[in-house]
Amino acid sequence: MLNDNVKKVLENSMWDLATCLNGKPNVVPVAFKSVSESGDLLIGDVFLETTLKNVLENNGEIAISAYDASSLEGYQIQGKAKYATEGNVVDMFKEQVSTMFNGAATAKGALIVSVDRVIVTTPGADNKKVL
Repeated sequence: MLNDNVKKVLENSMWDLATCLNGKPNVVPVAFKSVSESGDLLIGDVFLETTLKNVLENNGEIAISAYDASSLEGYQIQGKAKYATEGNVVDMFKEQVSTMFNGAATAKGALIVSVDRVIVTTPGADNKKVL
């Protein structure tokens, strides 16, 4: 589902996470993120209070937008997120956050997103195409 073009955009850009609960949308940018070898999207929880609440109360529903600002190539990824507070993924984010903030902040956990759909957001003929 995540072809090489999608992975490249995900690896080289910021992600915007979108969640919704009781009709109230929430969108936040994330910098602590990664694509696993299995194709899951991994997101470090440093400041995700509202996002985490929405995910936990909304059956894991989440959408992620990522795009290349210079080429406008972009994708929306829809999926289901699960929250982890321990394990290799959480340890990886704890190390990254601690290094970036010189120990002043840490990751509390991680969202692990299984991808259900990838939708092209690039302007042009393939816009809205489901991959």
